[in-house]
Amino acid sequence: MQSAKASKSMKKLLRVERSTGRHWVGDGFPVQTLFSYSNLGEAISPFLLFDYAGPAEFTPTEQRRGVGSHPHRGFETVTIVYSGEVEHRDSSGGGGKIGPGDVQWMTAASGLVHEEFHGHDFARQGGMLEMVQLWVNLPARDKMSPPRYQSISNSQIPAVNLPDKQGIVRVIAGQFDGVEGPAHTFTPVNVWDVRLDGVHETDFAVPDGYTTLLAVLKGSLRIASGDAGSETLGAAEIARFDPAGEHIRIESAQNAAALLLSGEPIREPIVGSGPFVMNSANEIRQAMADYQSGKMGHMA
Repeated sequence: MQSAKASKSMKKLLRVERSTGRHWVGDGFPVQTLFSYSNLGEAISPFLLFDYAGPAEFTPTEQRRGVGSHPHRGFETVTIVYSGEVEHRDSSGGGGKIGPGDVQWMTAASGLVHEEFHGHDFARQGGMLEMVQLWVNLPARDKMSPPRYQSISNSQIPAVNLPDKQGIVRVIAGQFDGVEGPAHTFTPVNVWDVRLDGVHETDFAVPDGYTTLLAVLKGSLRIASGDAGSETLGAAEIARFDPAGEHIRIESAQNAAALLLSGEPIREPIVGSGPFVMNSANEIRQAMADYQSGKMGHMA
């Protein structure tokens, strides 16, 4: 467990971000956007966007549900499946199928075109879909790197048991309690999939100066918020902390599933338009032109 010494300072809770509603991405993903660079900008760097899809029940079908070919440039998408199944293909040759516990870490970088649909077997059988897609920014020096694709299965993700059977932490990226996650990142980023039950006060050490966000997907938890006492978070709510400080404190939790995100801020301009996130308006115009001229590739 990441236990903070009493002498270390606690990160202060700045704000709780809440979704304003649900919208559809294609016909397969009913999404709540819990945060976005469009209104928070550098305050959440290196993270850009957090979409929580579901939980939603789908009836059996032979049709393809999802979102068809669309481009990205300048960042990475991280898809974490909790239930259901997602199939992905892109113009760089990447792709695959991910199910419960699996992660798809796609580096769009210089640009690609991809599609995301429910898995064929899942679509035929129907069932519950629940997943998260996180956007992670790239520094200017890496935005035009070649695209790459990391398919991370549930079995590849190490799980650290918390003391007293309080829960587990699956280490997707970064390091927790000396355990390294399998994802390769361009800048220092921690992505911890946290499951807590019956927790009675536990601390998680997070580097001083890192952007720190705690997204609750299920259940509820109460976090210490500095001088203001404590704050209770429920499903589809995110706590945003002051970067200063070396740990956060969870005072209690009941059947909580959450993602604890932290990362070193990228202190560069953020200019985005739809599926492109770059550093200047000229770069956005170039991305649009490159996509339209086919330079990001085509779906076979």
